[in-house]
Amino acid sequence: MKILIADDHPVLRAGLAALLRQVVPDIDVLEAGSGKEALDIAGGLPDLDVLVIDLAMPVMGGMEALAEFGRRHPALPRIILSSSEDPEEAREALEAGAQAYVPKSAGPQTVVYAIEAVMRGEIYIPPLLLSLLGLKHSGDGVAGSLAKVRLTERQIDVLRLLSAGQPNKTIAYELDCSEKTVKAHSLRSSKH
Repeated sequence: MKILIADDHPVLRAGLAALLRQVVPDIDVLEAGSGKEALDIAGGLPDLDVLVIDLAMPVMGGMEALAEFGRRHPALPRIILSSSEDPEEAREALEAGAQAYVPKSAGPQTVVYAIEAVMRGEIYIPPLLLSLLGLKHSGDGVAGSLAKVRLTERQIDVLRLLSAGQPNKTIAYELDCSEKTVKAHSLRSSKH
């Protein structure tokens, strides 16, 4: 796996790189201090697997870089790792093409989980931001809100049942799938 971390804080980049190397020993971690530097690095790497990028960076910020990555590397999964827990910024990032939005206040396992989720082609939004984004358990309100962040029908079904308080086992039975599938589509670490 080859991953590019773009953040203007060297300590954060080094810490995330060390974490990823512990979890995935054969991972190749590249680092960039700005969105522009990240684009330059990615331009020479057709085998790049994931981009983890901060929103607030000098030269070219994360939102601008996110859009540019979408144009130049549309198949590359993009994860926002931001100090902001503003639900509107999360919504904007997801609408701009990010497949995951992870606050820097999240634990290390959350970052790893988000990377694994986007590598499987899924979208990851932490539970705190799901509630702040207004994704409630009120019928079509969930589907309408989730449609804006481009979730699959299956992910919407799983979230609707989760928000109604159903445990993973019940959801798996109702949707005729495995509990593992429910956990993968739940967009959060499994706590049921």
